[in-house]
Amino acid sequence: MAVAVREGRLRAVDVVRGALERIARADRALGAFAEVWEDAAAERAAEVDARVAAGERLPLAGVPIGVKGRHGLRAAGPLVAAGCVPVGATAVPGPGTPWQTWGLGARGRTVNPWRADRTPGGSSAGSAAAVAANLVPLATGTDGAGSVRIPAAWCGVLGLKVTNGRFPSSDRTGLAAPGVLARCAADAAAYWAVLSGAGPGRRTGPFTAVFSPGLGFADPRPEPLALARAAVDRLADAGVVRLPRSGAPVRLEDPAPAWLALRGPDAAPATRGPEGPRGVNDRRLAALFGRADLLLTPTTPDPAHGHDGPGDRYSTALTWAFNLSGHPAISIPAGVGADGCPVGLQAVAAHGREDVLLALAAAAEALTGFPAPPGTSDCIYI
Repeated sequence: MAVAVREGRLRAVDVVRGALERIARADRALGAFAEVWEDAAAERAAEVDARVAAGERLPLAGVPIGVKGRHGLRAAGPLVAAGCVPVGATAVPGPGTPWQTWGLGARGRTVNPWRADRTPGGSSAGSAAAVAANLVPLATGTDGAGSVRIPAAWCGVLGLKVTNGRFPSSDRTGLAAPGVLARCAADAAAYWAVLSGAGPGRRTGPFTAVFSPGLGFADPRPEPLALARAAVDRLADAGVVRLPRSGAPVRLEDPAPAWLALRGPDAAPATRGPEGPRGVNDRRLAALFGRADLLLTPTTPDPAHGHDGPGDRYSTALTWAFNLSGHPAISIPAGVGADGCPVGLQAVAAHGREDVLLALAAAAEALTGFPAPPGTSDCIYI
C-alpha cells in the first residue's frame, strides 16, 4: 500500500476513504472502534499526498491505522511522521472490567471476528479485532501483562510487545511496553523499522529454541498446548528452529505475586529483591538466553472465552512474566481450535532482539500462512 502511494498508483485519500467505508460497514456489529475520526483522517491523508508530491519519501505513506484508546494518538507520533493516517481510537475495556479481557466500542462490546459470542481478548481488544477483520492493516497497542499478545492470539493475528524501557512509557511500574497488531510479518516489521529506526533484520535461522508448555507453574488446557506444540514442530521440521534433544525444563516462579504487588499501592520488598520471584526469574531467563535464541510457549493457557468471563483462570498466566523481566515477545497464529477460534504461539527473545522475533514470524507465515476470520479476505487494501 505504501509503495503504491509513494509511486503515485494510489492516493492516500482514496486508501483512507476505503478504510473508513469498511469501518462504517462492519463496525456496528464488531465494536472495534470507540471513536472514528473521519474528518481528521481525510485531512491527514491529503497532507500525506501533498508530502509525497513534494518528493518526501514516507515509509508508511497513506497506511490507515487504529490507535489504542482515546488517548493513543500521543504514542503514534513516529507512525504519523512516517505517513500513517490514524482513522480512529480502538476499543479498550470499560471501567471495572476484571483482567482486561474485553473491549467496549462506541456501540457496545467488542466481539471476536471469528465468533461473536467470544471475547477478542484485551486490553488491546479493538486493535486486534480491527486488524483481524481487515478494517485496518495495523493498529497500536500497549502490553502490561499480555494486553497485545492475548488479543493477537485469540483474533489470529500477530502481536508484538517490544522490550520494556526501550521507549518512553507513562506506566510508573515499568510493566507496560508499546506494541503492534498486524495481519502479516512484513507489516509488523515495517512498524518496528519506523519505531526503532533500525534497518531490516538479517537473522533467518535456524534459531536455537526451547519449548515450555507452562513455564513450570501454569497449566494450559490440552488444545491450546497441542496447537502451539504443532506450530513449533512445523518450524523445527522446516529447519527454522533447532530444539535441544535434552535439557532441564524451563522453571520460572509464578510472576503473579510480583506483578500484582507492583500494581498495588506498595510493592512488597520480597517481590522485588534478588530472592523474590522477579529476581529469581531474571537470573533464570538470563541463563536461558545465554544458550538459546528463543523461548517458546502457548500464548494463553485457554482459548477465547465467552463474554461472561474467564472464571478464576488467568489469561495472563504465560505472558506477564515477560513484562516483569522486560523481554520482547510476540504472539504468532498457531492454528484454529475445535471451537472455531484461533490460538497463539508465544516467542520470547533476549532484550533488544525484536529482529529475531520478526524473523521467526516471517518464517512461520511462509510455512502455512495465517488464517483469516470467516467472511474476510486475505487482502482488500489495494
